[in-house]
Amino acid sequence: MHARTPKHFVLEERLERYADYIEPAPQDYAGRWAEACHPLSGTAIPADGAEQPGRFREVRLDLGCGKGAFTVEAARREPGVLFLGMDGEPLCMAYAGGLAAKSGLENVVFLAWDGHRVTEAFAPGELSRIYLNFPTPFPRKRQARLRLTDATCLMDYRRILAPQGTLRLKTDSRPLYLFTLEELAAAGYKVLWTSEDARADFPDDPTSGYEERLAANGAKVFALEATPGPAPASFSPTPQRGLVEYLPQDLADLDYVPLGMEATVWNMRNREAKLWAKGHKGSSSAQNAD
Repeated sequence: MHARTPKHFVLEERLERYADYIEPAPQDYAGRWAEACHPLSGTAIPADGAEQPGRFREVRLDLGCGKGAFTVEAARREPGVLFLGMDGEPLCMAYAGGLAAKSGLENVVFLAWDGHRVTEAFAPGELSRIYLNFPTPFPRKRQARLRLTDATCLMDYRRILAPQGTLRLKTDSRPLYLFTLEELAAAGYKVLWTSEDARADFPDDPTSGYEERLAANGAKVFALEATPGPAPASFSPTPQRGLVEYLPQDLADLDYVPLGMEATVWNMRNREAKLWAKGHKGSSSAQNAD
């Protein structure tokens, strides 16, 4: 699903208008996000009610935040937490910055930054949570390293997560969900919980328009939460794998095709149909010959 721009939408003008909510150089704030983004006129109130003057009690990252709806809604619900949304797509940043400006919230900032360089933007242990909400699945084998849940990326997240920090994934792609479980094991994470219908299991979680459109198309939301366990004694990147390996053998059992895999599944179904027709025709010919 691609973002549509309204008539007379000028990207550069939007980015300039909402510049107060968009940070293009997040590496300059590594290690001091909780203090640097705290409003000078107020005090963040943590959940236990104790005041911590001059800083937010936690910093959380929505990695690959898209147009920012989840980030802003999460920030609205927890004013004592700083929510940072990161995305490298300028159009998404323009929408997200506008949403933040309209919200009036002081605990949300968007970072115009490539998610594969996330460790440059934060100090070790600075984040209490990383959200991966519907990351691009990159289904092809040669694209495996681009997945934000590839084991190499998961090893990077270990560096910037706090000791008890967590990683949360939501996706409409069961193949990506199964792939991620294997990559988490390879990177030494402990899985705290999983869900194969997160909308039913967590109905009060913040959502976005993107997630609502997926649900309208019949998507189930797969989700999990994991925390870094003991680091692997020796780590090497896992073999690159295509997500087609995680599809069911009988594609007739696939009642929903994840976004990004439509062409692959269509080709596979056509190939199966042709093989079936060829075999069926061969059987008929053999019977006629008898």
